[in-house]
Amino acid sequence: MAIEGADLIKAAAFLGAGIAMGLGAIGPGVGEGFAAGKACEAIGRKPEEAGLLTRTMLVGQAVSESTGIYSLVVALLLLFVV
Repeated sequence: MAIEGADLIKAAAFLGAGIAMGLGAIGPGVGEGFAAGKACEAIGRKPEEAGLLTRTMLVGQAVSESTGIYSLVVALLLLFVV
């Protein structure tokens, strides 16, 4: 049983999708954790600003999460289009 061109392309697409999601999830995970940690430190210093800090943290985490969503889109394109 020989591996033909179409099978090789499909295998490379599956491998690429796994790598895209694996590496694409690291950045948002680290970034969101860092942002949450810094927000907790800031709330500990100035508890009266908790609302503003939480709102700003959530906006920053949403922006950070968009890179994870982009990698999910790339992975889905590799799985279902290629």
